[in-house]
Amino acid sequence: MRIATGVAMSALAATMAGCATSPVDYGASLSQQDQKWATPQCQHARTAASDYAVREKTHPGWEFAALGPYGLGIIAATKEHEQKQRKLLARDVHLQCSSLPLPKELQGDLSPAGASHTQYP
Repeated sequence: MRIATGVAMSALAATMAGCATSPVDYGASLSQQDQKWATPQCQHARTAASDYAVREKTHPGWEFAALGPYGLGIIAATKEHEQKQRKLLARDVHLQCSSLPLPKELQGDLSPAGASHTQYP
């Protein structure tokens, strides 16, 4: 059982690692010659991305969650949320700091999972 859990954790880590570019790295890849780069909105977006990157690095690990029966699900959901947050921040950095069209990987519905518009009777 312990070996199966270790293999599953390794597979999950390999699958989830590096799925979304860091918003800080994405912002650094944009042209600093763009007219939007020096705006206060761009500076605010880059600061928010940097703050998120620091928070993401300092939060506690999720290894303890793998001990329970739902541990892998909790870890996967947490990683999925982090990937969505990275994309949202990278999208915001692009919109605030670049005049170029939004890249394909940042297009689409990236609304938070809790903001679904489903109505129940």
